[in-house]
Amino acid sequence: MRALVLFSGGLDSLLALRIIKDSGIELLALNFVSPFCRCNRKDGCSAVGQLKKIGVDFKLISLKEEYIEMVKAPKFGYGSNVNPCLDCRIMMFKKAKQIMAEADAKFIITGEVLGQRPMSQQKRQLELIEKETGLSGLILRPLSAKLLPKTIPEEEGWVKKELLLALSGRSRVSQISLAKEINVKDYPCPSGGCLLTDPGFSRRVKDLFKYSELTLQEAELAKIGRHFRINEKLKLVVGRDKIENEHLFSLIKSGDTYFMPQDDVAGPTALARGLNGEIGIDNICAAIVARYCDRKDEGKVLIEKCSPPSEERTVLSIEPIMEDELDSLRI
Repeated sequence: MRALVLFSGGLDSLLALRIIKDSGIELLALNFVSPFCRCNRKDGCSAVGQLKKIGVDFKLISLKEEYIEMVKAPKFGYGSNVNPCLDCRIMMFKKAKQIMAEADAKFIITGEVLGQRPMSQQKRQLELIEKETGLSGLILRPLSAKLLPKTIPEEEGWVKKELLLALSGRSRVSQISLAKEINVKDYPCPSGGCLLTDPGFSRRVKDLFKYSELTLQEAELAKIGRHFRINEKLKLVVGRDKIENEHLFSLIKSGDTYFMPQDDVAGPTALARGLNGEIGIDNICAAIVARYCDRKDEGKVLIEKCSPPSEERTVLSIEPIMEDELDSLRI
């Protein structure tokens, strides 16, 4: 008997996996990586290390362009921010359904807990997900199984019913206790692993909806730096440390301009997207960069402006922008 596990990298999915593995079911874990994972890594979530320790086969599934398109126009709308949780779950289950046939798996396991997520883990939403994906009766949620309608794996005796639980609600006390009991340690990715649930990040995505377009590159840019909306066409992103400064350089594309302090002045790199030569606008960008330079209290700061691919450079002697004006531009 083989089953798939939707493995998010959080404690709940790890516990669900362990419960069913102890039933003697052969498992294949599916780890979905979206452009909005907080723990986004080339090898998937850091919890993949747990799968290797346990000895469970896994498959990494990267959702890129299709995820971006889903976020732009989710069929079932957003949560409190720009999180299309229902559409996200449906997409993952549809992908899992395709893999079921390839992997000769009989059902799907998830770590979902009844009532834990207001948008996607109430009974009505769980039923909707199964209806939309054509997986009615084939999704087993071990942590809440005793509170939900019986699934085919339960009715057919494929899983040990005594191992199934009746957890519900947002508290993690029972899960943490169970983790200690079955010796699950070092579980990464706590709840809230999706950036789309973060209010600050959501503001940046909404800004893209209003003034630009959400693309994979724009999503990557939205993850880093301090963001400022200068006008309808121009956005400035200022790095917060050396790593972000280097990352900004890697995201520069044709038509962008970057700013950085000259000579021995310590300060950030900034990427301006949409700068079109309007008089005085480059001074505003330079003044914002100057605000984050170490010598901002000594008067004017020398800020270098460069517009690839020509690499033509201009040096601006500029006073740092005032804090209240800076706040009015912040995304």
